[in-house]
Amino acid sequence: MSDQVFGKVSDLLNEIESAQPATNEELETFRIRFLGTKNIIKPLFAEIRQVPDSEKKAFGQKLNELKQAARNKYNVCLESLSSNGHEVESSGIDLTLPAGPYEIGARHPVSIVMNEMIEIFQRIGFTVAEDREIEDDWHNFTAMNTPEHHPARDMQDTFYLQGSDKMLLRTHTSSVQARVMTSQKPPIRIIAPGRVFRNETVSARSHCQFHQVEGLYVDKGVSFADMKQTLLYFAREMYGPETKIRLRPSFFPFTEPSAEMDAWLGTDTEVTRRLTKGTGWLEVLGCGMVDPNVLENCGIDSEIYTGYAFGIGIERSAMQKYNISDIRLFFENDNRFLSQFRSVL
Repeated sequence: MSDQVFGKVSDLLNEIESAQPATNEELETFRIRFLGTKNIIKPLFAEIRQVPDSEKKAFGQKLNELKQAARNKYNVCLESLSSNGHEVESSGIDLTLPAGPYEIGARHPVSIVMNEMIEIFQRIGFTVAEDREIEDDWHNFTAMNTPEHHPARDMQDTFYLQGSDKMLLRTHTSSVQARVMTSQKPPIRIIAPGRVFRNETVSARSHCQFHQVEGLYVDKGVSFADMKQTLLYFAREMYGPETKIRLRPSFFPFTEPSAEMDAWLGTDTEVTRRLTKGTGWLEVLGCGMVDPNVLENCGIDSEIYTGYAFGIGIERSAMQKYNISDIRLFFENDNRFLSQFRSVL
């Protein structure tokens, strides 16, 4: 009985070796017979019961050789048919026709603006620091001098992880600054670009997720004047060499004194009048001197070191740069919108 089983395997192997499919149809018939889901080789595996134990291993090897021979034969014939043009002929493809247009991809406008900002700050010695988007309460709030009952901790503003009041989606990339300050010694000069989350009502002007580039410089003798000159350099690189800036007093828990920086766009056009609400000044970023409590929380001696920090919203800058009126367009993945930026790589 085992001789008959081995004989079937040999007959099929001879059939495979002698097969010469000349067309796609013949090759497909070969594939179905030897490699399809109901191929002729499968039933032979059930006949291993009829083979003596001493020959089972050899029989299994023969079956595997048979399967591999069928697969190799199919691949060789497929390549031969393709190179000879039979496959193309049967499919009706005319290789003499000119190729269709090849559409290249495009960077997202948020990425374009973020990269532009990163390059500006890298030219004056800032390095990029990135970290996690799921953050703990200490690095996101406590280290940044945010009191326990500060409104920013309220569930109305922050997305906490389900079942936790300590883990959350970061509300700013200041948490990256905290991690850098607790792991590195000054001097520290970094920018922290990334996505942040806040539980806000989605509208044309605000979204529950957006992007920031935050900066931090900590060293001996760092002053408010240093920060102002750095931000003036950024504004002129970003908006034009004649750009003027102004700093208005503000409040942030992690900086003291704090300020909002505006850039002068003018009122010459309808676009600038709309963006600046008729004032000519566009709010660009928040900034200030790092609060001594923040330095101490992160293990840096505030008697020796000082520093400044700033945070820039990417979407608002992109809206201004490309005259986009609705922030929601950045997150809708609409190719009609995104394809406009193919030439801006």
